[in-house]
Amino acid sequence: MDTTPPPSPARPPGPDRAEAPDAPAEADASAEADASAEAGGPDRPGRAAALAHGLRFAFGTLTAVPVRVTRWDRHAARAGMLCAPLVGLAVGLCAAVPGGLLLLAGAGPLLAAVATVAVPAVLTRALHLDGLADTADGLGSAKPPERALDIMKRSDIGPFGVLALVFVTLAQVAAVRELYADHWAAGALAVAVAGLAARCALTLASRAGVPAARPTGLGAAVAGVVPARAALAVAVVAAGCCAGAGALAGPYGALRCGLAVLAALAVAEALLRHCRRRFGGVTGDVFGALAETAATTALVVLTLG
Repeated sequence: MDTTPPPSPARPPGPDRAEAPDAPAEADASAEADASAEAGGPDRPGRAAALAHGLRFAFGTLTAVPVRVTRWDRHAARAGMLCAPLVGLAVGLCAAVPGGLLLLAGAGPLLAAVATVAVPAVLTRALHLDGLADTADGLGSAKPPERALDIMKRSDIGPFGVLALVFVTLAQVAAVRELYADHWAAGALAVAVAGLAARCALTLASRAGVPAARPTGLGAAVAGVVPARAALAVAVVAAGCCAGAGALAGPYGALRCGLAVLAALAVAEALLRHCRRRFGGVTGDVFGALAETAATTALVVLTLG
């Protein structure tokens, strides 16, 4: 891809609903830009600029926050997917606010949990939930991979998608409700850890060697952009940071938070491998499914014990 922003610069394409610039038409330009950047050419931004472009890319593609994405190329995508856990942390912290306010106002933990789970859906325009439903429909279909991908692009939701949405949402609400019943701080920490783990799963899914299932869309834009070692380093740092935050509640809290991130990434990796076998690669919908699966796993693990 070249470095020209997409036609609507204020907002890049979302997961497979609006396609990214066609990859085949820009393959040569992308290869030349990557080669120039690897050699330290003029297309390679400085570290501060790369971080800024990466944060814009991450917030612009993974949330509904009105961020102006000024670069739409592989370097911005690489920086953006490396910054994805920061987006998840921000979303998780925002999600904890209404739940805490409701609890302070005297509401029960169930209502607070519903409000908390609703915030990430609002901040992402339910794109991740939509991706979860579409991926479930694609995986549940017995048709060939090409037909399954077509099913995922439809605007309607099939029975597998409905079941996935119901069970995942219920699991998240039940887990957060149980954590809020214990203590508001426990619920807030869990939501933040779940958000970080969910987007960290996207960083791992963007590592080198993971192909895109389609030549266009968000999956094609971010597939294989993150070096494998960098993706693994982000996962280790994410687990360590969550364990450090959990340590405020004691050694058991540190262990539980660290294990929650590792379990979330392990389950998301299993789903990623299954999607690669079924579809031949990743799509924007698969990324949404990975995020919701990882977040749910983290929340469930944090309720154990």
